[in-house]
Amino acid sequence: MRKILFSAIVVALAGAATVSPVMAQTAASAEVIGTTQLPRTVRPTHYDVAVTPHIDGLKFDGKVTVTIDVIKPTASITLNALEMKFFSVTLSSDSGKATFAAPKIAIDDKAQTATFTFAKPIPAGSYRLTMDYVGTIDTQPNGLFVIHYDTKDGRKQALYTQFENSDARRFIPSWDEPAYKATFDLTATIPTGQMAVSNMPAEEKKDLGNGLTQVRFKQSPKMSTYLLFFGAGDFDRTTTSADGTEIGVVTQKGLSSQAGFALDSAKAVLHEYNDYFGTPYPLPKLDNVASPGSSQFFGAMENWGAIFTFEYAMLLDPSISTQADKEGVFGTEAHEMAHQWFGDLVTMRWWDDLWLNEGFASWMATRTTEKLHPEWNAQLDTVAIREGAMSFDAASTTHPIVQHIETVEQANQAFDVITYSKGESVIRMLENYVGADAWRDGVRRYMKDHAYGNTVSDDLWHAMETVTNKPVATVAHDFTLQPGVPLIRVASETCKNGSTTLQLTQGQFTKGAANKMMRHWHVPVTAQTVGGEAASTLVNGQASLVVPGCGPVVVNAGQTGYFRTLYTPQDFAALSADYAKLAPIDQLGLMDDTSALGLAGLQPASGVLDLIKATPVDANPVLWGNITQELAGLNRYYRDGDPGQAAFRTFAISKLEPVFQQVGWTSKAGEQAPVAILREQLIYTLSTLGDQNVIKEAQRRFAAQSSDPSAMPAALRKTITAVVAYNADEATWNQLHTRAQSEKTPLIKDNLYALLANAKDKSLAQRALDLALTNEPGATNSANMVSVASRQHPEMAFDFAVAHREQMDKLVDAPSRSEYYPRLIGSSLDPQTIDKMRAFEQAHIAPTSRRVADTAIANIQYRIGVHKDRMPAIDTWLNKNG
Repeated sequence: MRKILFSAIVVALAGAATVSPVMAQTAASAEVIGTTQLPRTVRPTHYDVAVTPHIDGLKFDGKVTVTIDVIKPTASITLNALEMKFFSVTLSSDSGKATFAAPKIAIDDKAQTATFTFAKPIPAGSYRLTMDYVGTIDTQPNGLFVIHYDTKDGRKQALYTQFENSDARRFIPSWDEPAYKATFDLTATIPTGQMAVSNMPAEEKKDLGNGLTQVRFKQSPKMSTYLLFFGAGDFDRTTTSADGTEIGVVTQKGLSSQAGFALDSAKAVLHEYNDYFGTPYPLPKLDNVASPGSSQFFGAMENWGAIFTFEYAMLLDPSISTQADKEGVFGTEAHEMAHQWFGDLVTMRWWDDLWLNEGFASWMATRTTEKLHPEWNAQLDTVAIREGAMSFDAASTTHPIVQHIETVEQANQAFDVITYSKGESVIRMLENYVGADAWRDGVRRYMKDHAYGNTVSDDLWHAMETVTNKPVATVAHDFTLQPGVPLIRVASETCKNGSTTLQLTQGQFTKGAANKMMRHWHVPVTAQTVGGEAASTLVNGQASLVVPGCGPVVVNAGQTGYFRTLYTPQDFAALSADYAKLAPIDQLGLMDDTSALGLAGLQPASGVLDLIKATPVDANPVLWGNITQELAGLNRYYRDGDPGQAAFRTFAISKLEPVFQQVGWTSKAGEQAPVAILREQLIYTLSTLGDQNVIKEAQRRFAAQSSDPSAMPAALRKTITAVVAYNADEATWNQLHTRAQSEKTPLIKDNLYALLANAKDKSLAQRALDLALTNEPGATNSANMVSVASRQHPEMAFDFAVAHREQMDKLVDAPSRSEYYPRLIGSSLDPQTIDKMRAFEQAHIAPTSRRVADTAIANIQYRIGVHKDRMPAIDTWLNKNG
């Protein structure tokens, strides 16, 4: 996971340093290199790496000996290297008997390569390539990086690595592509007293004197370069075990007490995954490493055996953590642990098939949350996950799940909602189509066939069709090889002899100035009358479906399908009348479809308000959470001062206040987890809508916290502070700033600096932007402050970032800059921002990396169109129904 959010060990692998020779040999013989940016003449089989970091100088000394196979004679060896200076490069035969004169070294910064040219061609065979070099320690989370953080004992620092997608080349000169798998030996020299962590357990520690200790780790299994991990610092490690594997959580010293939930969750999840995948976790240990700080582009990383996660997504601080935080920790952990199979054991051959990693890890995390924590009702969250994907997928700038990747920046941009959320949603649809047991059997077959190797999507479809009797590949190809959202129209419903016959036709749902090229899918469709039995069919163009019973029919019953449903006005009216009788998951699906179709002009934009009005106060809390977000989203389509804004906010408050009165400010005994989350959503959203009762009560509680600890219960501390920060005047902003400056807990400190940037008052938001460019917030907080400010003031934040681009570029890792700046402005309603964005991308973004910028422009155009063409219908409805 790079952007968002997952039996016994094989006897031959238990505690061993290497993988099973039989398995490794089988995988190697079947492996084929796909897309590559490197010459195909040489491939690595093993890396022996030694590093000595020098944090004060932001440099490290490195030495690596790579065992390589020269496949055909060549006079040069090209590999990936970035921000390195080489001191010596030598080549000898694997036996050590033949050596070669020192090569000429050529560095290509643009291509991120180093080429070693020898005086004569190297014959085919096995060799050892040894390189001594100096690399750079970064202050942003890419390559080997340092995090500085405050503690009660003073300022500390720790080292970590982040290599996905293409930053292992900052740490080791290497064949830094996923298909070039190899084994790794890592040795690190660190300050005595610190703890070093890597993918495998430490095998030997040696005191070198002078305050230094050398740590040598056991050899890794065969894996891709981006999965290598190294961390060092003043750490604590707490452990448990599951199915013979030692599980650890590594934290900064003194915070292991906050890791209990993560540790217990990892134990339960690992046992579940060993069973589901049918291939036991193959490493002797699995650590979850929690780091202070943050990144704009990832929250956790699935390094094999040493998952890296920022503290906010791993630890639970009893003074501020919420139910939403707890569920987030579990979801992140389940996602990253799923990667230990989908991504680490079996890796996509090239970034084209990144979804084989991310989509499957996301799906597995949600599935596992549903199974291990049914009380969280995670099944209902799948509708919001699908909605996020469809919103992006309906725009002209979308792309297929399987996409062609050529550059590092393109690979970086592939970590998006299509890869994650559409990937997850399509998998859920296919699992429902073939059956859960058959799907699991296909996954097990895939794991068994491709362990320690690399795959493309068709390898998975082959495994699925081997164990099922359904055309999985036909359906899967339609949804993974072409972009877009199918639209299923209910042309007619006819009741006869106790059954309803549906006439269904297929189209394509688009929004804004979307591509109107018609695409076709084989769409699995399930439908049922309200309270009746379900029936299914496969729609390709048009189809008839007979559903048991008569009455209003829900198409996409259970919401496993990846499509939108458009009913006739009469059928929609019938469903609306029975809305309260629908299953909660279908209430969510109907509301999301109605909202999207209305804003796209395919049905009245006010239809979603009819459903909100029909929702009873005691409806499922997840549904009310969705309504809360829906109303907040509609509110953002108004410009301040628009004539209809006040009426809309009055309506929104009138619908949410009765729900909040039922939920209350304080939790009740036996309260369901979704209710706790809804409370947070309601408090913050009502404050942004201008509900003075909520704002004043939040301000009262904030002011009373020092004398009345119950005024700010831990579960609401972040939410109440967010309300106060959003509505802050200058004195309150200064008070929050002082708290941020004096706070010694990174988790709380980072949150306070982010909230300073979320002020709705433009002058205070400007102060936060200015503060972001100082050293005060911390290197990983600054870019986040500008991003947070853009939520309320997109034009101001974008203009500020562009005006200070030289400074901002130092706060954002280079491959991600083509994403960062466009995302600051994508929520604007100002037509002038379109020209600003176009000018910026022409000047500063490579033509091959403009998808995110083009998406931002398309989103602005869409939002302007909604404001102009759809919001008047909302205003008209409010005048009639307010």
